[in-house]
Amino acid sequence: MKNASSSSLRYCWRHRISSRHSSFVGWSRVGLLDSCVNRRFLRRGSFVRQANAGFSWRDNQAFAERRAYATSAKIKHGFVCENCGTIHAKWHGFCNQCRQANSLKEFTNVVSSGSSGGGGGAGARAVEGVGLADRATKAELKPQRLAEITASKNHLHWRLSLPGKTGSEIARVLGGGLVPGSLILVSGDPGVGKSTLLLQVFGADEAAPVLYISGEESVEQIGNRAERLKIESNEIFILSATDLDVVLTWIQEIVPRAVVLDSIQTVYLPDASGSAGSISQVRECTSALLRVAKKTNTAIFLIGHVTKSGEIAGPRTLEHMVDVCLHLEGDRLLSQRLLRSLKNRFGSTKEVGVFEMVDNGLRAVENPSLMFLSDRTGEDSNASATVGVALEGSRPLLVEIQALCSPATSLPSKRTFTGVDPSRFNLIVAVLLKQARLRLARQDIFVNVVGGFRLEEPATDIAVAVAIASSYIERPVPRDTVFVGELGLGGELRFVTQLERRLFEASKLGFKKCIVPQGAKGVKVDGMELILCSSLKDVLEKVFNYKSLPQQRKSGATVHLDAFPEEDGVCGEVQVGQDALDDDLANG
Repeated sequence: MKNASSSSLRYCWRHRISSRHSSFVGWSRVGLLDSCVNRRFLRRGSFVRQANAGFSWRDNQAFAERRAYATSAKIKHGFVCENCGTIHAKWHGFCNQCRQANSLKEFTNVVSSGSSGGGGGAGARAVEGVGLADRATKAELKPQRLAEITASKNHLHWRLSLPGKTGSEIARVLGGGLVPGSLILVSGDPGVGKSTLLLQVFGADEAAPVLYISGEESVEQIGNRAERLKIESNEIFILSATDLDVVLTWIQEIVPRAVVLDSIQTVYLPDASGSAGSISQVRECTSALLRVAKKTNTAIFLIGHVTKSGEIAGPRTLEHMVDVCLHLEGDRLLSQRLLRSLKNRFGSTKEVGVFEMVDNGLRAVENPSLMFLSDRTGEDSNASATVGVALEGSRPLLVEIQALCSPATSLPSKRTFTGVDPSRFNLIVAVLLKQARLRLARQDIFVNVVGGFRLEEPATDIAVAVAIASSYIERPVPRDTVFVGELGLGGELRFVTQLERRLFEASKLGFKKCIVPQGAKGVKVDGMELILCSSLKDVLEKVFNYKSLPQQRKSGATVHLDAFPEEDGVCGEVQVGQDALDDDLANG
């Protein structure tokens, strides 16, 4: 076996020496040479002396040079998770890090040992190519005291203001203004108004230049849209490009106050593998823009696409790399648009901006509660509509909640809701069944929040429950009454935070009464009557003069068709048998 290995090695070396002066060395010859070399020769030192003592050190040096040339560029194959960005060497059915199934996508990357990226990848090399690389030495990089950092800048005036009422609404969501050097991702469904919103805001900025880059539209198309939006600013520059190297060059040339890139899925880096929009391209392009934003202290807005499931397209690392992640939502058939903060390193994520789509773009809504309640100005009352007060960050919003109960035509009955959390909706229906004794098992229930608003906090539980009960017992809700309170599993009403702010907003819109929990005894608001309730039964009794059905019934007992007092003229009695009672108890 030793002789065979030495013979193969000598053959390979003779083949290599005969073509040593040739201008090209084939890849197969290098691979054959690797297969012939015995590992024990490499462990013991120079395999040339071990295999054949007749070779000189020059032969060994020439082989090392060709081996280095052959391995100077390597093609790296792997699989990256779309959810968390973890790289795997082989494909698996699920990610080992986040356990997400069918989330691994293959990528190919060419790694050059002669590149000067310093381990930063194609994004770092692109930034270095335009002269913006941060080559700080170890002596320059030293930790600083937090007190020294905070004392060097006045953070009250550090943020940049955005012009106009629309800009003020965006500044509210950002936490009070635009932070210099921040990287902001704006996502949303196609056609919701992402490009229109950013073009409209920065088109009204005359303080400093703004660079608007589009990889989806031409310069003429953007100019046509700007004319429709009545934008006449001389400080906004339009660039239609998809090569990120060109984009970085113009950022360094113009030195803008802010940059808008529409969109991150359309640009590419020539040094990165894959086409535009691929996982590797999105990651490297975002990395390059992040370095530029921190180096030049320029705020950069990235418009991102979403998938059909509503998630941001691209790797999960995209959301981790940016400083702020905003999402513009709204029904395409409605005019309302809501700007929410999914991630914010500089402020709260509970703030929301409210806009209305009009003919000349998006218009900021100064009083969102009035917009959501605009259809309640008439005298005709809807028996299944209530008003609740939701708190979005520091802003209280009054929303109208509608409900409809109808006999089910087939079993199981339907539960359809829009704008309500599914778990909260199921909890409210269960409490109405168990605690209020409403026979909803054979009822189709439909709940809708007017205006496309989405309820996320439990302070509107009572409003949803009263709307369902109002439709079922066919009694109208007083139009001057608003509902605030969380509903517990036992049917009790729980106190909510910032109650005075909620009541003050309701009082400004003309509401005179409010159903609140018992814990709000010490709260007082001018012009508002507080009705204290301890449970859901207490609420139904005070609002509708309704008393719940008895919990136990026996054979031959008297069963009320409803639970209203006799003076209302709607109370009746009927004698039922054991079979009817059992069926009634089994179905609610």
